Amino acid sequence: MGFWKNIFNRSDHGVPVSPGFKLVTNLGSNYFSWNGRVYESDIVRSAIEVKAGAIGKAVAKHIRAGTKDSFTENPDVYIKFLLSDPNPIMTGQMLQEKMITQLELNNNAFAYVQRDSNGLPNAIWPITANSVEALQNDQGTLFLRFYLRDGQIYTFPYSQIIHLRKDYNENDIFGESNAATLTPLMEIVNTTDQGIVNAIKSSGVIRWLLKYQQSLRPEDVKKNTEAFVANYLASTDGGIGAAGVDSSVDAVQIHPDDYVPNEKQMEATTERIYSIFHISKPIIQASYTENQWISYYESQIEPFLRQMSEQWTRVLFNRRERSFGNSIVFESNDLSYASMQTKLQLVQFVDRAIMSPNEVRSYFNSVSYTHLTLPTN
Repeated sequence: MGFWKNIFNRSDHGVPVSPGFKLVTNLGSNYFSWNGRVYESDIVRSAIEVKAGAIGKAVAKHIRAGTKDSFTENPDVYIKFLLSDPNPIMTGQMLQEKMITQLELNNNAFAYVQRDSNGLPNAIWPITANSVEALQNDQGTLFLRFYLRDGQIYTFPYSQIIHLRKDYNENDIFGESNAATLTPLMEIVNTTDQGIVNAIKSSGVIRWLLKYQQSLRPEDVKKNTEAFVANYLASTDGGIGAAGVDSSVDAVQIHPDDYVPNEKQMEATTERIYSIFHISKPIIQASYTENQWISYYESQIEPFLRQMSEQWTRVLFNRRERSFGNSIVFESNDLSYASMQTKLQLVQFVDRAIMSPNEVRSYFNSVSYTHLTLPTN
């Protein structure tokens, strides 16, 4: 996080405690990221990666609405490059994936919009913080103070922060954390995994238990056990699959299956975690049907694309610019995952002038690029 010092410890971009205002009121709204390392779980990571990957594929565009239902796409070059290259170390896809990953983990995701000396946005930086405080000055302006993981503290006006949230309930500013919901389930998963590991270790070390009927010296016990292993457990071509022992010892076989946790309990816990992230097993394993993906897309992808569009628009454009029809949209479609039969049926919409040939080609990943006329000033 060293680049934060280089960017924000300058007079034109901000300092850890921004000058020019006095923080006199703490709104009592604090957000703390969960340090339960839930992202290390393969179950949670697989659920998050699907959504992050799908939203990362969405293409951000600057749209300027005109008159008579007309609009211009990407009219300003600096906004176009800001959306495709939000900062020197990320592409737009990387930024979107990082934001959604943070959102799924903590139900909050933040990004700071940096502006140049003319007030134009020139970079978007995602913020990964241990905790965030909502503050207000005596003019009623809202600020967020971020406590980063490297110990640095930065305070920014809320108007410069892209803030995504989910499970937006009791708190006026932040989404509620998943910690209380996930913690007991993750404890079950961890206990189950440890049980499996111990079962594997036990099955690899102890397979037979020899119970001697008389007291033997330790060296004799070891000697007799090694002889039993050499005579009856070693792999030989002439093995008959049976062993004979005298009445002085009882040979009891240890079954490793006795140590394996209940499989149904494991599956039930996994399904509960998937339910928290609103995802199903076919979606995670890419074995979904067309209808399964469309259902997931409409319930879990589209709402967040709309939230992202509104947040990017709110921060990148002031009210006057928005009044002239400027907005940011994230374009994606669920039909890109449709079957070939469904895609071929779109051809009839071209004959009816409902869709253009280029729109149909886009679903086949064969876009014919057309020239976009930029407005003249």
